[in-house]
Amino acid sequence: MAATILAAAPAAAHPAARPASPAVVTTDNETPVLYDDEAGDNSSGDDPAIWVHPKDSRRSIVVVTAKEGGLRVYDLKSRELQSLPATAAPRADGVPGRYNNVDIAYGVRLAGRTVDVAVVSDRYNDQLRFFVIAPAGAAARQPLTEVTAAEQPFLFNPDRAAVDGEQTAYGLAVWQPRRGETYAVVTQEGTTAIATARIVEIRGKLGYTSIRKTTMPSHFPLPDGSTWFPCEEPGVLPQFEGVAVDQRSGVLYAAQEDVGLWRLQLPLGSGVPKLVDKVTDFGVHDVYDPESEECLPIDPTAKGFGGTRLTADAEGVDIYYGPGATGYVLVSSQGDDTFAVYERQGHNRPVGSFRVAGVRGVDDVDGSDGLAVTNRPVGDYRRGLLVTHDEPETGPDVDGDRDATNFSYVSWGAIADAMRLKVDTRLQRETVNTRRPIGTSRRGTLLHPSFLDPRSIRSAGRSSPPPCRS
Repeated sequence: MAATILAAAPAAAHPAARPASPAVVTTDNETPVLYDDEAGDNSSGDDPAIWVHPKDSRRSIVVVTAKEGGLRVYDLKSRELQSLPATAAPRADGVPGRYNNVDIAYGVRLAGRTVDVAVVSDRYNDQLRFFVIAPAGAAARQPLTEVTAAEQPFLFNPDRAAVDGEQTAYGLAVWQPRRGETYAVVTQEGTTAIATARIVEIRGKLGYTSIRKTTMPSHFPLPDGSTWFPCEEPGVLPQFEGVAVDQRSGVLYAAQEDVGLWRLQLPLGSGVPKLVDKVTDFGVHDVYDPESEECLPIDPTAKGFGGTRLTADAEGVDIYYGPGATGYVLVSSQGDDTFAVYERQGHNRPVGSFRVAGVRGVDDVDGSDGLAVTNRPVGDYRRGLLVTHDEPETGPDVDGDRDATNFSYVSWGAIADAMRLKVDTRLQRETVNTRRPIGTSRRGTLLHPSFLDPRSIRSAGRSSPPPCRS
C-alpha cells in the first residue's frame, strides 16, 4: 500500500540568523585509501556502520560500503580485516552489485539462532543484501558471511529492464520496533520515494517481504507566492539518501539532499512529516544547464528562504542516544564540509556544527557522505565514536591523479568537549547466558545495544510504535 504525502508548509519569510562558526575537532585515525578505478576495483567509499561487540568492545568492527568495490570491514585501529566484492545477486539474472548504504540489525533470528546482521542496499539490483556478523567480530578470520536468500523481489521496480534505469535502492536504515520484528527503511535514487520492507527468514537465509512505500514532496510553496522546484537533472526528483531511525520513538530522520532534514513517524503514513531544517539555498530558483550539466541560478542575487546549518547536499544521518529522550541527531552538511547537530528530543532544536581536521599525517574530512555514531565505549574511544566518510581523500600518500575516498574515526568525547555536548555511556549490556537478542528488554522491545539505558527500558516498552501492516 502506497501513501502520498503532500508538499511541506511554506518556508519562513526570512532566513534565520547565521550561527556561530563550527567547532573544530581533530582525528589521527583513518582507514586505508579506496580508489575508484579499475586498479582499485572501482571502490568508492560511501557509508559506514559500527557494530558493537556485546562483551569485548575491542572486537567491535566498522563495516563500510565501497559501491562497485563491495564492502570493507575494519577494526577500531582502522585496519582492514576483510574485503567482500560486489558479487552478483543470488538471482537468475545474476547482475553484479553496487553496495550503497549499510546498517546493523541486532538480534535477528536465523536458522534457530540469534545473529547480528549487516543490511546493505544494492543499487544495481534494487535489492537488499544480508551479511551475518561473526560473534568474535574483529577477532574472526572472516567477520562477515553473506546470507541473502535467492530470488528476492525488486524494492522499487517491476522488472529488470526498469532496474537497469538505476532509479533503485539507495539510502538505508534498520528499524526494529519490537522483539522479533526487523525492517529496512530504504530510499530510491532519483525520486522522493521511501519504502519499508520486513526482513524475514527464508529457508535458512534472509530475505524481505511486506514492502510499503510513501512519496515525499518534490516541490514547495514559498512565502513570495511562487513554487520552488529543486533543480535536478531531467527526469530526476530531489532524492533522499541519509536515513536513521530513532528506535525508541519510531521516528525516521531522512535527509533530502537538496531540501533539508525531515522527520517522519513510522510506520510510513502514520503521521504528518516535518521539515526540521532546510538547506541554505532552499527556495533559490535554478535552471539545469545541459552543457555544463550543472544547475545555474536564474537570479544570482537571490537569497532564498533556507536555513544556515545545512549546505547541499544534506547527506549522512545518525543518532547519538542519551538517557530517555535525550541525545543528538547528526547530519552531514556535504557542501561546506561540516556536521550539523540537533537535539533528539522535542522539536530538534539546533545545537551547532563542527568540522573535522586531520593531524599527524591525516587529512581533513571533506565532502562527507555517510556517517555513523555510537555512545558505547569502544576500544580506545571510551566516550563513544563517530565514523565519517571523507571525499576526496588528500593525505600525503594519496595518488592525486586518482579518485580517492576513505573513512575517518573521531572521538565523540572530543566532539562533546568542543561543543559542550553531553556524554552518557551508562548503558545496559546483554546478560550472560540470556537467550534474548542483544539489547532486548524483558518487556519484549528490541533495542539497539548502543542506546540501552536502564532508566528508559520501561518507558520504551510502553511507547513502541505498531508494526507495519503488509
